[in-house]
Amino acid sequence: MSVHDGRLTIKAERTEQREEKRYSEFRYGSFERTVMLPAGAQEEDITANYTKGILTVSVPVTEQPKELTKKMK
Repeated sequence: MSVHDGRLTIKAERTEQREEKRYSEFRYGSFERTVMLPAGAQEEDITANYTKGILTVSVPVTEQPKELTKKMK
């Protein structure tokens, strides 16, 4: 996982090997995804957790001032 210029990039690779008496099996794959971070993202506090095949990425975001929120609507 890396953060650069307001973009979060996640790279992962998975390999699996299984050997039986008569054969062996290999599976592998990789991916890379890049997403833009929202305004106010606290890049230094981004965390990632991979559990039971699910990747969870948490991006803390500072609250925007109410004046800015009203102007955006």
